Amino acid sequence: MIEFSYPYAFILLLLPVFVFWFAPIYKEKKPSVQVPYFNRLVQVTGEKPQSGAVILNRLNIQRFIVAMSWLCIVTSIAKPEIVGAPIIQQKSARDLMIAVDLSGSMSVEDFNTNDGKLVDRLTAVKEVLADFAAKRKNDRLGLILFGDSPYLQAPFTNDIATWLQLLNESEIGMAGQSTSFGDAIGLSISVFEKSETDNRILIVLTDGNDTSSKVPPLDAAKVAAAYDIKIYTIAIGDPRAVGEEKVDLGVLKQMAEATGGQSFQALNQKELQGVYTVINDLEPQLFDSQSFRPRTSAHHYPIALFLIIYTVSLLIVSVHARLTRGKISI
Repeated sequence: MIEFSYPYAFILLLLPVFVFWFAPIYKEKKPSVQVPYFNRLVQVTGEKPQSGAVILNRLNIQRFIVAMSWLCIVTSIAKPEIVGAPIIQQKSARDLMIAVDLSGSMSVEDFNTNDGKLVDRLTAVKEVLADFAAKRKNDRLGLILFGDSPYLQAPFTNDIATWLQLLNESEIGMAGQSTSFGDAIGLSISVFEKSETDNRILIVLTDGNDTSSKVPPLDAAKVAAAYDIKIYTIAIGDPRAVGEEKVDLGVLKQMAEATGGQSFQALNQKELQGVYTVINDLEPQLFDSQSFRPRTSAHHYPIALFLIIYTVSLLIVSVHARLTRGKISI
């Protein structure tokens, strides 16, 4: 299908009509021959003498060539475009932030892998998050790492490979030894404020009690709820631990409920995988569909046709002139 970007340009097709009717007739002077019997010739032929100029007469083929050339030029000015078939693109309608605890207790090797090996908690989290992220290719993922303070490791992105690389490069203790997931929620709120989507999910993984946040976790969760952020909390610590390493399951549950999310506890890698499976079911992927039709400019085709017509007409005129001269010389 062909559409024109500037269809009103076809008004220019009327310009030759106005020129024909309102512009003065073009006259061209030509050399003449003086003869002593001019008056007698006028009487014999019945022609009236002209005042030193003649009106040029055009052949029909010339009029056709001029009309076609003008049509090609105006068509090119109107900028024809070849419109292709509709293309539908699906864009993610959700921003999903992952907040990972990097406190010292994440180095405890108490997680059983699927093949029975013991690994530290962060290694188990990385392995499960890799599988989780691979299934969220149409979501924009962000990454916050927290310890003594929270740090934005990756803003929201569709580049899952880069997101996983930044996660895998994280090390235990690089954000400090304490746990401040209340401040991590506060940082995520500020990041979500710059997000254009209305579907906002925060997943917090921690294995200890909040010990250094400036804002209490529950208060931060209430603020998150005001920004329509849904929080899923995952406790991955040993419930028998004491002191700073003890997970406050009650606070985590209240945080999740305050935002419409859920709270989970994972004691091994299999349970952690099950948690992400549940979250996948609770938060199915959403899409915003965008449809557009590709457009390819075709304004050069009328110009090319004009050049062909012009070249052919010059050849015809040249050949006609040669043939005419040949007949006269004979």
